[in-house]
Amino acid sequence: MTPIVLVVSGRVTRAAVPGLCAELETLLHAPGETARARPVDCDVGGVEQPDLALVEAIARLGLVARRAGGPRLRLRRVPPELRTLLDLVGLADVVGLDDDGPPAAERPAPASGG
Repeated sequence: MTPIVLVVSGRVTRAAVPGLCAELETLLHAPGETARARPVDCDVGGVEQPDLALVEAIARLGLVARRAGGPRLRLRRVPPELRTLLDLVGLADVVGLDDDGPPAAERPAPASGG
């Protein structure tokens, strides 16, 4: 089944988050669209300087997808820095992460406390 795709690129600021959420809402509620029937993919391969504003955007986009009755948000082309941030804040298990990113050997290991 073809997923609904939202592409996020460039520098994501907190001010951009509501617009991204509105864009996903529009895609989810397009005429003839049934959110429950199609997965939601978010392509983040073109983001610049992944930071907590981007993490916030991903968390809120995940909520938008869930509230529409769809499956959880799946991230595609996730940069290693973003994977690390998602691990640190505990969202790596909440959103689906693709396997299209760099090989595991090239991904930074999550920081451990202790």
